[in-house]
This record gives sequence, C-alpha cells and structure tokens, in this order.
Amino acid sequence: MDRIRSQRRVQIEEAQSQPPKYDAADADDVDEEENSGRGSRSLDSNVTEDQEPFMGVKVRRKASLHRDRKGDYIDIASHPYLIKLLQKQGDKQVLFADKVLKFTGSGKMKRRILLITDFAIYILDPETDALKRRIALAAVEKMCLSELSDNFFAIIIPTEYDLLMASTRKTEIVTVLVEATKSASDYELEVAFSNSFEYHAAAELIKEVVFEEVEGDKQVLFADKVLKFTGSGKMKRRILLITDFAIYILDPEN
Repeated sequence: MDRIRSQRRVQIEEAQSQPPKYDAADADDVDEEENSGRGSRSLDSNVTEDQEPFMGVKVRRKASLHRDRKGDYIDIASHPYLIKLLQKQGDKQVLFADKVLKFTGSGKMKRRILLITDFAIYILDPETDALKRRIALAAVEKMCLSELSDNFFAIIIPTEYDLLMASTRKTEIVTVLVEATKSASDYELEVAFSNSFEYHAAAELIKEVVFEEVEGDKQVLFADKVLKFTGSGKMKRRILLITDFAIYILDPEN
C-alpha cells in the first residue's frame, strides 16, 4: 500500500450537539443508496509495470500512484452551512471532503458531497445543501472493492442499507476510513476485494455488482444488472457495463 502524505484536515469549533435535521427527500434516498456486501477477500491480481496493487490486491491506475492527498477538496471553510452542521453534531475534525457519485437502487447516479469526520460519514446534496444521511463510523462493517482498475467502492452498514459510490479518489477514501474507524472504535475496518459482491440497495432490496474486464478497454467505470425495455414494452434482464471507451449491454444468461 502506498504511503499517504499528510492530509490537510479541517478543525471544527465546538458547539452544543443537536440531532441532525434530514431533508424530506431522504425517503427516496432509501431506494437509492446502494451496496451491501458480503464480498470475499481477494486473490492476487496481475499488475503491469505502470500499475501497483492497493492493499496488495486491487490494480491501481498509473495516474493515482503519484497523486497528492489533501483531504479537503471542496474548501469546507467556504461553506458555512457545513461548518454549522458539523458544529451541531459535535464533530471535531473533517478528514475528507469531496464530491462523489452515489448510485441508487434503480441504477441512477446522484451527485453528492461525501464528508468523513472523526466520528461519522455524511452524505449531502450539493444542490440543496440538504443532509441526506449521517452514518456513525462505528456502524460501518467493511468496504467492498473490485480487483480491477475502477472508481467504485461500497460501504457496508449492517444495521442500515449500504452505500455504493464512485470517486477518482477512492484510494484516499478507503485509507481515511480505515484509519478513522480504528481511531474512533479501536477496530480495523475490513476491506474486501472481489469482482462480484452483493449489497443492500435498500432495506429489503439486495443487488449484485459484477465487474468484468473487457478486451481493449482499460477501465470499468460501472457494472450492474439492469432492466431493459424492448420496443414491445417487455422487460429483459441485462448487464450494463460502462468503460472508458464504450457502453456494453450483455445477456446475463449467455
């Protein structure tokens, strides 16, 4: 695993703690948040000269090997509503802040702000400034990633539904969460690598994500089972693959 350079972490002034106020639209996030995995720990991967494994397993892109880590990519200080929110919760330090893509149970992508503090994970809507979700670090069981070079990661929360997200800074996110969980709860967060894993997209909805390497394409950006509607209105189950070069529609039965 790469040695991580020191991060710029944002200190939060103390304030009286109050329960968070969630946006009313949070209800439809339940059918949107995804991933919950019982993924298996990985096998060794083949790595080229331009790549090296993350945590000894996951193939990394060359561009990610020499990237600076600074933690705060949205300038927390310029967002008073974020400072106020964190003050109410009693969080002392922001370890990571950036915009990410969150995938819904129906396969839609939503732009979100991901905050990781010394106590919790926050998911916020950047367009409405609404808090969509707050997850205590102690509630996180593990993270699931593929063994391929992609931007996806799943945060598994057994007491709730899970999170499936994508970020070009996933290595930093995983590292920060592992370190923060160990500091907050005195246990090491499991990081599971597998090219297929299940997750709870909602309380009663379990989905499977499958990652496949496609010849000629260098990077799988998204892979999931979807429903495709035919011209006659029938629904067919298909696998949707989005790579750095193309979109693939595959029949899961063939």
